[in-house]
Amino acid sequence: MRRAEIYYNETPAGILTETNEGDYLFKYDDDYVVNHPGQFLTFSMPVTDKPYVDKRLFPFFEGLIPEGWLLEIASKNWKINRYDRMGLLMACCQNCIGAVSVVPMPEENGE
Repeated sequence: MRRAEIYYNETPAGILTETNEGDYLFKYDDDYVVNHPGQFLTFSMPVTDKPYVDKRLFPFFEGLIPEGWLLEIASKNWKINRYDRMGLLMACCQNCIGAVSVVPMPEENGE
């Protein structure tokens, strides 16, 4: 299981998880839900206390991953398969242009 903390303007907004089964979950942080109910990451994922679940990486996060020649450079430099979308997201999107950043979380034992 791989996880990343998602920040919006340096405020922890939630956790993105790729499960061992290959599903993706995004859950807004409880404090974020209370303190920033109208400050969503994307229109397709309004702030809620319920998790978002999908078989594919959510389009918003897909859009943060580099494309074209920049994807090739990132894939080669970090030795990440270009189809490992979560791996690329965690490697390339810690300092994105814009308000959102992705910070990998260490894997815990047993995950």
